[in-house]
Order: sequence, then structure tokens, then C-alpha cells
Amino acid sequence: MRNFKDFIANRLRKSLPGKNAQNLMRPAPKIERKNEMTYKPSSDNFRNSSVLVPVITWTEEPEIMFTLRTTGIKHGGQISFPGGGKEGDESIEETALREAHEETGLKPENVEAVGRLTPLYINHSENMVTPVVGFIKEEQEFCANPNEVDEIFSVPISKLVNGEFSKVEDWKLRDLDYSIPLWDVHKVPLWGATAMMLSEFVELYKEFLEG
Repeated sequence: MRNFKDFIANRLRKSLPGKNAQNLMRPAPKIERKNEMTYKPSSDNFRNSSVLVPVITWTEEPEIMFTLRTTGIKHGGQISFPGGGKEGDESIEETALREAHEETGLKPENVEAVGRLTPLYINHSENMVTPVVGFIKEEQEFCANPNEVDEIFSVPISKLVNGEFSKVEDWKLRDLDYSIPLWDVHKVPLWGATAMMLSEFVELYKEFLEG
């Protein structure tokens, strides 16, 4: 685990796979429409947000912690990273750690933030989301905030790398037919913006394995 953390910390200081990696998990409309899911801001009028990509270090292999969002809120019933909008003069890292603490009880002092992945713009919520990779240093109990989180769970990175749990399904979203890449690793699929951000981390993990 130590070698992996060192690798990621160093790798995040260099040029990243970026959109090429994100687009491996991009929901693709069968018929492209102008400005549909472009992941590009149309103006500077967007909100800066961040999420934490929490890496669990006390398991046999690295695992990623996720939340299942409470039904009835925005993106309810979907798998996500803990995170939210930047407040005041917070740094991107401070936002990610604060939101993770509020949603899961994760202690900020128990996380070593080692760097940032490529930001992803979310058209429909007008958010520029920056993923922060954080290694959880010590084992701890998590507590889901019922206002935001139904469940906290983790997935071994191997399940995301080996292709066994990768699928592409045809869905209808906003009255359009889409091809949806996803990971079938939980009772609901891991897809969308979370999967796109995670895809870059998975590509970096593959580099680590190859090295």
C-alpha cells in the first residue's frame, strides 16, 4: 500500500490521462445533439465543487469508499464520492474533507490528501468538480448522514480493473437513448460522473500494476 500511495502522489504531479480516461465511462447518446453532455462550461458562471476519492489502506488490497445517496435528494439512489460545493475561502481539498466528514463521519485528520485528478464539468448542475485523492491512514467506523447518505461501502480496486464487472447497457435518459458504461459492483450500478472521475484513477492504478 505504501508503494501505491507514493506512486499516486508522484503521478498526480505529472500530466494526467484526463478526458481520454474520463470518456471511457462517458454516457453516450445514440444520436448526438448540440451541447448534449459536452462536459464543457458554456460560461464562467459555474460552481466549484470537489469530491474525495477515499482510498482505504487497512485492507488486503486498496479499496475505494463510496456512498449511496439518499433517495429523494439530487442524484438520489446513485453511487457517488462524498463531496459538494466549495464554501467561502476553502481550498478544494478542504471542501472535499469537510463534505466527507459531514456525509460519512470520516475524520479529516485521518486522511492524507495526495493530489487532484482532472476536474470534470457537470452540465446539468453547472458544477466544475475536482476529485481529490485521499488515503485513509487508520481504520475507523463510518456513520452515514441520513439526510444525504443511505449506505457507505467500499470496492476493491481489482474489481474495477479486471473487466469482469464492466458492462455497457442501453438506457433512456431525458427522453434520449444512451449507451451507458458502468461497473456492476453493487446493488445499483456505478456510472455517470462518478464513474468518469473514477476511470482516471483506475487508469493510473493500471500504470502502477504495469510498473
